[in-house]
Amino acid sequence: MKTRNLPVIALLLFLLSTPLCAYIKTTHLIAMRDGVRLATDVYLNDNPGQWPVILVRSPYGKNVAPQDEIAFGFLTNLGYAVVVQDTRGRFASEGVDSLFLTDGWGAQQDGYDTVEWIAVQSWSNGKVGTFGASALGITQYLLAGSAPPHLVCQFVEIGATDLYAQAVYPGGVLLKNLVEEWLLAQGSAYLLPFVTAHPRYDETWQRLDLKTRWPIVNVPMYHWGGWHDIFLQGTLEGFTGAQHLGGNNARGNQKLVIGPWTHGTWRQTQQGELNFPENSIMNDLLEVLRWFDYWLQGKDNGIMSEPAVKYYVMGAIAENAPGNEWRTASDWPPAAQATPFYFQAGGGLQPARPAAAASSASYVYNPRDPVPTMGGKNLSLPAGPFDQSKAETRSDVLVFTSPVLVGPLEVIGPLKVKLWFSSSAKDTDFMAKLTDVYPDGRSMLIADGAVRARHRLSTAHEDLLSPGLIYECEIDLWSTAIIFNRGHRIRVALSSSNDPRFDPNPNSGNPLRMGQDTVVAVNTVYFEAAHASHIVLPITNGDVAVEENAGSAPRAFELQQNYPNPVRHETSITYILPRAANVQLAIYNTLGQEVRRLQEGLLPPGRHAVKWNGLDDAGKTVARGIYFYRLQANDGVATRKLILLKPE
Repeated sequence: MKTRNLPVIALLLFLLSTPLCAYIKTTHLIAMRDGVRLATDVYLNDNPGQWPVILVRSPYGKNVAPQDEIAFGFLTNLGYAVVVQDTRGRFASEGVDSLFLTDGWGAQQDGYDTVEWIAVQSWSNGKVGTFGASALGITQYLLAGSAPPHLVCQFVEIGATDLYAQAVYPGGVLLKNLVEEWLLAQGSAYLLPFVTAHPRYDETWQRLDLKTRWPIVNVPMYHWGGWHDIFLQGTLEGFTGAQHLGGNNARGNQKLVIGPWTHGTWRQTQQGELNFPENSIMNDLLEVLRWFDYWLQGKDNGIMSEPAVKYYVMGAIAENAPGNEWRTASDWPPAAQATPFYFQAGGGLQPARPAAAASSASYVYNPRDPVPTMGGKNLSLPAGPFDQSKAETRSDVLVFTSPVLVGPLEVIGPLKVKLWFSSSAKDTDFMAKLTDVYPDGRSMLIADGAVRARHRLSTAHEDLLSPGLIYECEIDLWSTAIIFNRGHRIRVALSSSNDPRFDPNPNSGNPLRMGQDTVVAVNTVYFEAAHASHIVLPITNGDVAVEENAGSAPRAFELQQNYPNPVRHETSITYILPRAANVQLAIYNTLGQEVRRLQEGLLPPGRHAVKWNGLDDAGKTVARGIYFYRLQANDGVATRKLILLKPE
């Protein structure tokens, strides 16, 4: 949820040639149904008249930046009135901030009351549209659930429709960093005990969940979001819910745009550690005007004759790679074949169901040593597609990787992991990540998700574990649209932590944040015929066939190119063993002299990764230049070149 007021609508001044006329700004204290007054700024054309109104309700302050205020004046010149309001308990408004609870359909309905106040003003023609991003998008979705008669349309950017599942407790696990840092930034840290006192989906969260109100939602909405956005699922569910379950004016009148963006980054190409093509940039402001011109001013600009859905299909950041293109559709999601990829003994990931023989893998999860967060759908942390290869080398992370793809594989739609597990603890978490493994060894994050074991059956109630028993759960990774390129691999990594993105589970079974004790858990994942853990990928194009009778272990000895290369501080060297082997991995200079022995000994089949930090066996920094790394595994030998640069 953004901490600045509004997108810089002043860009419109450079996109449209209409001259700017004078405007009038007035401030009002509007009484809500319980008498609490909300501070509200009104921007009007200095010529008398009645106008359709664009309403923005914000917890970030109605006193916008100067360029935004100029833009509001510009909008008044285009035939709109603009109303900007501080939500309850924020800035100049009276009352107590209650984390959006007064913005929807409860005892207080501040959005509804504001719309209906606008409708009877002398400068209003009775038509109200709303606009805003992030928290301002949340206030819009909640307003739609109260269905004020004079609300005509909405333009919702990166908002959540279900605050429990999409913003606070996805899978029943607290989004620690997002919640704590956002509340702290707003000066509302006092609300954190309220949040942690409601770890289950209860009546409080039902008041903040628009799916309980779909038949009441009755306006056209433009839903704008990103594949790596914190509220991606809210954007998708906002569209599908209103499009198919809403009232007469909502059904069939929704629009959806999804780009490759993190939170609010649609005007840049850099997303996480990937730099997408220029075509990934979109100007939302022109779409905002087109939307309001159609619904509030009745201009037939063709927007509703265009396909309902526009989405970006991501691809590898490589020359001539398929994907990285916009597509359109009449609905969401597109038709796809839900295809299970099963976890295999030895770390494989294949469509072939595993053999009947009992098979599992265990790891030790220590809440005091959680897996660190590296990218993902974050707000104040680095966000987007980051390389996960460093985390994948930990002993408390299970990694399952497909064979190298012989052709592009297109995955578009919802992602689910079905898991059979047991634990030595009364409660624990399971985390899943889907990544795109590049030929150079990078494992770039596509999507992730989490589930708290006590909420495996329902987030509305708790069911603790009996240690040692096998249970079933589902991890929701939300959705994506990506083409895995030829020569890439598909990977799923499983663990029990992702900190500080998610609040680490202490495994004690105690109520949330009750007590300081932690329990080290031994968690086991099963992948056998009776308990065939897998990920379900929505395949829309491409061949998922693998070699007949292919085993679950890797079938080829392979030494991959180190990453990053050139090397400034540290690099990762990855190799794959088809069977257990006596391994020797070493660094050599151009004279053939051994510089550093990195690894030696008997190792199991699978993928292995080793770090080198530019030091020799004596712990001294070696000179910059060209080096070679050589892997010998039984009778197999492979050598690759790397370039070492001095640190900046």
